[in-house]
Amino acid sequence: MKEGNIFKTVIGGREVTVETGKYGEQANGHCIVTCGDTMVMSNVCMSDAPRPGMDFFPLSVDFEEKLYAIGKIPGSFKRREGRASDKAILTSRLIDRPLRPLFPKGLFNDVTVVCTALSVEPDIPPEVWGMVGSSIALSISDIPFAGPTGAVVVGYVDGQYVINPDSKQREASLMHVYVAGTSEAIMMVEAGANEVSEEIMLNGILYAHEEIKKIVAFINDIVKAIGKPKKDMELYHIPEDLDAEVRKYADKLLDKALDTHDRTERQNNQDEVEKQTLEHFAEVYPDKEREIKDSLYYITKEKVRAKILDKGERPDGRGLEDIRPIWCEVGILPRVHGSAVFTRGQSQAMSTCTLGTIGDAQKLENLDEDDVKKRYMHQYNMPGYSTGEAKPLRAPGRREIGHGALAERALEPVIPSEEEFPYAIRTVSEIVSSNGSTSQASVCGSCMALMDAGVPIKAPVAGIAMGLIKDPEHNRVAILSDIQGLEDFLGDMDFKVAGTSKGITAIQMDIKIKGIDKQILTTALEQARRGRLHILGKMLEVIPGPRAELSKWAPKIIVIKIDPDKIGKVIGKGGETINKIVEDTGVKIDIEEDGSVYIAFTDAEMGEKARAIVLSIVEDVEVGKVYEGPVVKILMSNPDRMGGHGRKDDRKGGKDKKSDKKEEQPQELGAFVNIAPGKDGMIHISKLSDKRVEKVTDVINIGDVVRVEVIKVDEKGRIDLKLKEIISKADV
Repeated sequence: MKEGNIFKTVIGGREVTVETGKYGEQANGHCIVTCGDTMVMSNVCMSDAPRPGMDFFPLSVDFEEKLYAIGKIPGSFKRREGRASDKAILTSRLIDRPLRPLFPKGLFNDVTVVCTALSVEPDIPPEVWGMVGSSIALSISDIPFAGPTGAVVVGYVDGQYVINPDSKQREASLMHVYVAGTSEAIMMVEAGANEVSEEIMLNGILYAHEEIKKIVAFINDIVKAIGKPKKDMELYHIPEDLDAEVRKYADKLLDKALDTHDRTERQNNQDEVEKQTLEHFAEVYPDKEREIKDSLYYITKEKVRAKILDKGERPDGRGLEDIRPIWCEVGILPRVHGSAVFTRGQSQAMSTCTLGTIGDAQKLENLDEDDVKKRYMHQYNMPGYSTGEAKPLRAPGRREIGHGALAERALEPVIPSEEEFPYAIRTVSEIVSSNGSTSQASVCGSCMALMDAGVPIKAPVAGIAMGLIKDPEHNRVAILSDIQGLEDFLGDMDFKVAGTSKGITAIQMDIKIKGIDKQILTTALEQARRGRLHILGKMLEVIPGPRAELSKWAPKIIVIKIDPDKIGKVIGKGGETINKIVEDTGVKIDIEEDGSVYIAFTDAEMGEKARAIVLSIVEDVEVGKVYEGPVVKILMSNPDRMGGHGRKDDRKGGKDKKSDKKEEQPQELGAFVNIAPGKDGMIHISKLSDKRVEKVTDVINIGDVVRVEVIKVDEKGRIDLKLKEIISKADV
């Protein structure tokens, strides 16, 4: 058996083992990271040649959730994993974002990173080990990579920071923050929090970075021991002579083109400069159109950034902390439970809120020990028309899923508990116009839609995207509030912060350079706080709080608790009982395993009727209590087994012929009355009247509605009744 290389360290108080060299020998880099019973395999590969015509780095990152890792067979028809879950996609993005800036510019070879969860212990989630494993695999490979990076999750439990918290700590933690970085700087932050202060968040990120430095040192030791030499590759670059000539020709033209605060005019001017420049160099550089365009891009980037750093003036004329003009409205869609539009500059989100029963919660099949139900869902859509592009609609991509999850994370801490508000809640943000910060516009729009629907959220939430222009050569930094598309495209950071007036609920930070330090983080968080409060003020001018009542189109819900052992009675054989209640009342009923019964209705009378029926099914029948119900069966004697008095014939020697002839005719012994769904009681013929009754059908028939009194319930649950009165006769 082949022996591999094994390296051990301690991360967050747990022993971590890295094994490489035993499996996956054809990948450029491979390792398996083990912590407890959780094992994640990472493999990285690079193509031999650049992809033709590529103008961006083709990095592909996939995190694979294999249900065998937790001993489950997939529930799909084919019994195999299908399309990646949203959680797997979000994990892929977590792995991708700190790695991407560390590949060399001009690398256009395909690079794939595949992380597979092989075994998962519920207390040790696999995501962070995919992040660490991918960094190790790249670092020991021959692929050019300026790592390594390290990654941890930091929580905040009882006033203490915790690295890679276990399940109980995660449940008690006020925040759950993924942090990745190099030994010098922080590269990526992804956070959900319960209204924590900027100070707690900042110190948590810095605390995580100290652990990251130890991880990076550990990986460097592995690289020294077994790392491959990096490939010496010819990277794409703009020829120096071409770049110099394009700069000389286009410099003044671009100054003039960029000298406007109107986005459309500026873009038209830039397009005209590009056209003129291409025509000017068509004969000198006939096959260098791409290089000429790239040169114009870098010149434009330098000019926009210099204007911000030198003059504090942004492309649209704003100062560094200025927020674009905001306007909002609510209640724009009459049949929707809650709706709002949030507009900031040219970014506009139309958000809706829909309320449903707990049964509408999303069921997730993932690598958690138990399947998860998600009661609050936020989804984000950005069609082509939002940027003026004519392109067909597609299923949500990784970006849309990521932005939806970020907004969901931002709003989830203020969603009322199931006990306070027994609804499943879905918000959807349709981005109808986009020019930067649309994910945060969706946070604001969806918060207003929730309030418009009457959801009693704990506090309103707003979001803002911060940007960064950094000039390390001259040690200059500009932090921008509420960035637009051009500033994101040409800047060094996209730092999204959402929260209430009290504190932060979500963060997502992406860096395009090799990290940021404490000073930048501190300034960005404080500047974001001021911007967030400004935006909240604008929102609350339109809708100051949740509406007092739900929309008339939203379902109303009654919640009752029953003994879990009696759930089967409410459902009935094959669902017969519950389906009959729904059919008769028009309500929707969901039943949870703990005995919680949710009755959703739009007609209050029918809701109360359904409630009464359910309670009548589960309540114990009381002796002396009077019930109403229909006669459902006439009880007859069995001539083959019963004597004339309804008893077995024990007489020896059989019966005489005269007696046999008489007993062949069955007799009416009584009637069964349905006193509640699934509950029938019997009235013996002697209990139909104070006088002698010859036949049951002389008094009552099947279909009659009668009022009866319970006179006995035996040890087997059989119910004896006495007729009180006939309410209505069957229409025979």
